[in-house]
Amino acid sequence: MRRTGFVLFALVALLAVTFAPAFAITDGEPDGNRHPYVGLMIAKGPDGNPLWRCSGTLLSESLYLTAGHCTEAPAVSAEIWFAAGPIPVDLNYKSVADGGTGCANPAVSGYPCRGDASGFTSTHPQYNPSAFFLYDLGVVVLGAPYKLSAYGALPALNQLDAFKTKRGQQDVTFTAVGYGLQASFPDAAAWKDVAIRERMLARPKLLQINVPGYTGDFSILLSNNAHTGGTCFGDSGGPNFIGTSNVIGGVTSFGKNGNCAGTGGVYRVDRADDLNWLYGTFSAHLP
Repeated sequence: MRRTGFVLFALVALLAVTFAPAFAITDGEPDGNRHPYVGLMIAKGPDGNPLWRCSGTLLSESLYLTAGHCTEAPAVSAEIWFAAGPIPVDLNYKSVADGGTGCANPAVSGYPCRGDASGFTSTHPQYNPSAFFLYDLGVVVLGAPYKLSAYGALPALNQLDAFKTKRGQQDVTFTAVGYGLQASFPDAAAWKDVAIRERMLARPKLLQINVPGYTGDFSILLSNNAHTGGTCFGDSGGPNFIGTSNVIGGVTSFGKNGNCAGTGGVYRVDRADDLNWLYGTFSAHLP
């Protein structure tokens, strides 16, 4: 049974009318072109206006994997950027109605709102916003193919269970990748110096897996410190690759506190309900 009694924070960056500060890979390093299939996503509502931003991974030329709380209502579509970054902010943004190429609301400023790819959002059928961490998985089906030489890969059924009995669990390393801030500051203005929307990576260690009552069998806890790096707000949906492979063990999902300190929560993608949904519903988009 999937349940937890802890207060968890979804690691999504709210945008509202202007783009609010977003937090992402902490104590990491620039990814460069090591993971060109990891992209920055802007969710959009029915009116075409941006809602929030997340990270995610292309599984094929037409299917992008992210977190469920990144695709939940009122999101209906998304724009995605795949540049290593920094992805520029369009300070002279204009809506389509005003002759620009952006969103429908001329009051919105920040992103050009026209990505390298775009598509429609879909969320795990058992997802519940009130308990987002239980089935925290979503996808974007692209409207046109985005062709790359390589993509992220889904794990095998229950692949992560092998780590539960592995000796030296702390030696199990993941590669977390995402966009956003590189640090969290108490000063409300300090985020501006690092809000460069650059694809970053960290190498967190496995701390907990298959722990009844907390992570359960649906998520894992990874380290988040100066030694290994970690994830934070705005990194939601970003991949946590197993080791240095392209296999996605899980997507960045939650934090235990607003400072993103100590640990990071990752929603596992290797469970039957997740793989059955992905392969059953989106088989035409998967290799």
